[in-house]
Amino acid sequence: MKTHLISDAPAAIGPYSHAIQVGNLIFCSGQTPLDPETMELVGADIQTQTRQALENLAVVLNGLGLSLQNVVKTTVYLKEMTDFQGMNGVYAEMFGDHRPARTTISVKQNPLDALVEIECIAEIQK
Repeated sequence: MKTHLISDAPAAIGPYSHAIQVGNLIFCSGQTPLDPETMELVGADIQTQTRQALENLAVVLNGLGLSLQNVVKTTVYLKEMTDFQGMNGVYAEMFGDHRPARTTISVKQNPLDALVEIECIAEIQK
């Protein structure tokens, strides 16, 4: 098992790594819509926050030589399920034709009161 901290990603706000590698699988911690430089939440709407959360996830993956195209599974945590359609539109745009498995659930509250948090599992293709 190997831990990864990615310098360009938002700093962890707790005692965790950006990602853990086990074999050819990468388990990425959830990313919220934090600006990596200011560590402040970006945007007040689900579309802006989803885009930033996925961009942060992409930064973590890129730091490991991967991209969103390597993602095999995501879990999306929405503060309000009424935001599903807005999140889904940005998610589809950013993943393009790639369609990883996904679970979307509503939670009472995300860290820093974000509207969305997204985690993933990715595969290193050999």
